[in-house]
Amino acid sequence: MTIKAQDVKELREKTGLGMMECKKALEEANGNLEEAIKNLRKSSALKAEKKASRTAVEGIITSKISDKEITFVEVNCETDFVAKDENFINFCEEALKVAVDTSSEENLLDEVSESMEKQRMSLVQKIGENIIIRKVKKITGEVLESYIHSNKKIAAGVSLDQGSPEIAKEVAMHIAASNPIVLSPEDLDESYINSEREIFRSQVEKEDKPEEIKEKMIQGKLNKQLADVSLLKQPFVKDPSKSVEAFLSESNTKISSFIRIEVGEGIEVEKKDFAEEVQSQLEG
Repeated sequence: MTIKAQDVKELREKTGLGMMECKKALEEANGNLEEAIKNLRKSSALKAEKKASRTAVEGIITSKISDKEITFVEVNCETDFVAKDENFINFCEEALKVAVDTSSEENLLDEVSESMEKQRMSLVQKIGENIIIRKVKKITGEVLESYIHSNKKIAAGVSLDQGSPEIAKEVAMHIAASNPIVLSPEDLDESYINSEREIFRSQVEKEDKPEEIKEKMIQGKLNKQLADVSLLKQPFVKDPSKSVEAFLSESNTKISSFIRIEVGEGIEVEKKDFAEEVQSQLEG
């Protein structure tokens, strides 16, 4: 029978298993999701089933520069203790090697995750925590440099059209610290600009001032916000008296692209009371 991609996706979300393993389990269960989970549990593949439903917000980021390309891999776990475990770190390094050797663009994360699935399940069984390869990102260019903060939880990469690796390194450190969204204000989505404008409009709405003054206040706030989230307009971390744009201009450097990754960014953490936390540990 034909297995729907949506069913495979749902089983992956419920179990944390790889795409091919989920597809195979559904085929054996004639497409029945609950039956597939039951069979996986019987085969002991799902000792990690409950662990896979637990939020993995800790972890580390690894990276490597090779052949005009920087590869980043974020692997998540549940606790900072495990993030420092040698077995976990070795798994992350192996995942990075696989990612470097994987050329796919559209399915990069899926391909790396699938290649590492047996090792991942083995590690989950060994350390007793949910482990997820969450992000695999690549950035290409002629002049490349990256920076990973000492805690391995924030990373940045920079690609220059022209300039030196030393300058790229300093900009990567700035990006890690200042978290820009885009290269310049012109790169921001119209929806983001409109959303910010409405926020500032609500802030000045109660001001006892003429409408034209309010509009100028809104525009002033908006211009500052757009500059704050744009790399080139941000004050340079190492010398806030100048913008990143001015710093780059001094060395005739041009940025083509950048990337920033932070461990667990965007993950919503489910809040539990102490009793629930203890119970989940006992059941795990």
